[in-house]
Amino acid sequence: MAKKDKKQTSLISHGLVAQNRKARFNYEIEDTFEAGLMLVGSEVKSLRLGKANITEAFVTEKDGELYLTNAYISEYENKGYSGHEERRERKILLNQKEINDIIGAISKKGYSVVAMKLYFNKFGKAKIEIGLGKGKKLHDKRQTEKDRDWSKNQQRLLKTYNN
Repeated sequence: MAKKDKKQTSLISHGLVAQNRKARFNYEIEDTFEAGLMLVGSEVKSLRLGKANITEAFVTEKDGELYLTNAYISEYENKGYSGHEERRERKILLNQKEINDIIGAISKKGYSVVAMKLYFNKFGKAKIEIGLGKGKKLHDKRQTEKDRDWSKNQQRLLKTYNN
């Protein structure tokens, strides 16, 4: 009798699920907020398996509330009869003062709110870190890249100098 292959699935009880690495490169982030998300059960199970992508996710405002748009959470395999849409809008849970601050900043010219990290906190709750900032121009991105390369070279030179 042949052995059945058991699928190794690593559950994420707390820690990072997804990260938008390009957020700080494409935007000059001025302020960050930690917010909750209104999710359904199959979405939470998918997140615990680490099946999410927030690289194109951003925050929109509708009727005085904030929604996470274009975040991808894959369908849970063993969902049964109820599932979820992979790219549906998800309500962001924040204090009313923080929501008002973000909506006021969005109404200003040039400000955007992007998703930066999706993770589980130490209590096992799904949280998202959103950043409020302005989009960088091409020359700003080049300067960021030059600074990053120079700091890498500095570290390399210091390492060879000390040895």
